[in-house]
Amino acid sequence: MQISHKTALVTGGASGLGLATTTALAAAGTRVVVIDLPQANQDALLSIDGDVVFAPADVTDEVSVQGAVDIANENNNLAIVVNCAGMLNGFKTAGSKGAFPLDKFSAVINVNLVGTFNVIRLAAQAMLANEPVDEERGVIINTASVAAFDGQMGQAAYAASKAGIAGMTLPIARDLASALIRVVSIAPGTFETPMVAGMSDEVKASLGTQVPHPARLGKPVEFAQLVESIIRNPMLNGETIRLDGAIRMGMR
Repeated sequence: MQISHKTALVTGGASGLGLATTTALAAAGTRVVVIDLPQANQDALLSIDGDVVFAPADVTDEVSVQGAVDIANENNNLAIVVNCAGMLNGFKTAGSKGAFPLDKFSAVINVNLVGTFNVIRLAAQAMLANEPVDEERGVIINTASVAAFDGQMGQAAYAASKAGIAGMTLPIARDLASALIRVVSIAPGTFETPMVAGMSDEVKASLGTQVPHPARLGKPVEFAQLVESIIRNPMLNGETIRLDGAIRMGMR
């Protein structure tokens, strides 16, 4: 699929991997509708050279997401969806501090997994009415994580949510195949995102050295480059691609 002259919907698009994706797609000539929480910092979006629209929404809320989808598809041109919205917490299943709080577990599952599916289903439904171009109506790209496969201590909720994204990629791709919509997920390793921004320089350096090559944290722009490659390559479908420098996460 050609990227220019399309409309993309990017969740979590005001920061981190989502912001890098928004920036790259806008630079490639795509109109980008950004879904992020109303309180998200929009300063970086305002500096992007391109057609970027902010649509405040919670990915778990059907009404607000439907409103953002309607904005994205107002010219029957929604062809790209990139799900980057997510959250992370860390609790051991049980221990001296008590059992993993169930509401904290549910919150991560609800945002990362249910929220991703909510966007997929509503955006895909909107795409169905659009005319296909070059044998495609659209491509949907989701963000899983290497934690889906190598979850560490304290990551039960996060790993479960990301494994759910990886697990639903193929069946959704099969569901939407007859509609000419592709579905691919990316499983990033350790990247320079707001999720790791609060860590000390020592911890971040340690994370970087665990990556075989290149021995550093990934850059959000590298995530965005893979997004563009997936969009352009029509044979990429139903797969979860690790983007991790060959890291395999240890127990801690």
